[in-house]
Amino acid sequence: MYPIDFFWRAAQRWPARIAIDAPEGLVRYDALAARVAALAAGLMALDPASQSRVGLCAANSTDHIVALLAVLACGKVWVPLNPKSTRPEIRRIVDATKPSILVLDAAHADLLDGAPGARVLTGGAVPPASATTLQALEQAHAGALPPRLTLPADATQAIKFTGGTTGLPKGVMQPYRAWMATIANQIHAWGFDEHERYVVAAPITHGTSTYLLPILAQGGCHVLLAGAGAEAVRTAFRERGGTVCFMPPTLVYMLMALPDASRDDFPQLRRLIYGGAPMPPEKIRQVRDFFGPVLGTTYGQTEAPQILTVMRPEDFDDPRNWPAVGRTTWFSDVAIMAPDGRLLPPGEVGEVVARGDLLMTGYWRLPEKTDETLVDGWLHTGDRGLIDERGYLFLKDRLKDMVITGGFNVYPVDVENALGQHPAVHECAVFGLPDDKWGETVQAAVQLRPGADVGEAELIAFVRERLGPVQTPKRIHFHASLPRSPVGKVLKTAVRDAALAATA
Repeated sequence: MYPIDFFWRAAQRWPARIAIDAPEGLVRYDALAARVAALAAGLMALDPASQSRVGLCAANSTDHIVALLAVLACGKVWVPLNPKSTRPEIRRIVDATKPSILVLDAAHADLLDGAPGARVLTGGAVPPASATTLQALEQAHAGALPPRLTLPADATQAIKFTGGTTGLPKGVMQPYRAWMATIANQIHAWGFDEHERYVVAAPITHGTSTYLLPILAQGGCHVLLAGAGAEAVRTAFRERGGTVCFMPPTLVYMLMALPDASRDDFPQLRRLIYGGAPMPPEKIRQVRDFFGPVLGTTYGQTEAPQILTVMRPEDFDDPRNWPAVGRTTWFSDVAIMAPDGRLLPPGEVGEVVARGDLLMTGYWRLPEKTDETLVDGWLHTGDRGLIDERGYLFLKDRLKDMVITGGFNVYPVDVENALGQHPAVHECAVFGLPDDKWGETVQAAVQLRPGADVGEAELIAFVRERLGPVQTPKRIHFHASLPRSPVGKVLKTAVRDAALAATA
């Protein structure tokens, strides 16, 4: 069995149910299955090779879901390309994976200018001579039967990238077994059934993708937004019967802050799942007071997608658990490891490690990085934490420097490299500071070259032009001389402490 088989079986069982509720119309399971089978045949006609890559760069839409399911159905490898990324970042991913087919919205075609690969445009756009449309491929292969797959469990289903806008990006190879474990765990953790209406609030290219098949497997419906932002999300719950959603804490807070917002705006809400950033205990109290006992969260990484541990709403009933990220899910082991490789007993702090079906097979064409991260079957997450005597995982800090802001991962080295391109910057250090709205904000400490003169706004605009808004620092902290260790290394702890003191 393969991940896509969850969808095929649901379409057979509930052909007349609504699979997608989009602004442009409703899509039944049988109609969706016909579209997916036809497009899968069309993609195979463009490139018959199994396990070849397909880059998919599109906003949330029915066509996006059809295209993603078709990629999974024909045994190819999904390479998500975030349309909110910059052209250099997307091009680095494309150059690394060399997709034979690129599926994209016409509105984002410029992000892939010059990239090799057959073009397939979504949304009914009139393509140039070098491209075709999703609709044309589907029509040409209408009536096709679902393909039969004969790939091993460790074959790659997706290559998802963990940042890396400079140098070599790290493409996580997620195998079929990891997707199967994710689907089973999502259904088990949240009790999804055929009455579910999942509000698609976050990008399908990110964590939302891990909810696509679990909802469809149970005969549920994906509700696509009519618009963008918190107001569109509220409308989907208030007027279109939304029951469940995954979103970053930032969006949860925005929903609560909307004009005249109340629990009555979310009449059918059963599960409000947050992830991508921590939620402080006081915020958890406020969210539960507003929404009721529906809050949940999961812990995972791209290397072990989404759900190594889970905190269900009933786990939040005990305030002692609020700083935790839950208990281990099926098909995985999670443990705490000392630097010498010993597994530590309950209550002791060390590195969080994991093993089992949920793990990646490695980083795309980066064997040395793979060997650093997967050691003797254990994934080294780079997070520090402890597991208490009841099995709850509590994260303490990160061994890695990654900043999680608004649910997105930002790697300081990427921002540092961009800042370092400015002629006035001698050296810089990038770090995160706690923030009630975003979880963390990106901040930078900068030492200018002798005689140089540049303002905070200019440096912020300089980074934004190169990396986009998510990775752009909110503040620049200027230092006459950055604090250094005896061997000349910039002390990030010291610059972070100075920034905290300055903003206190």
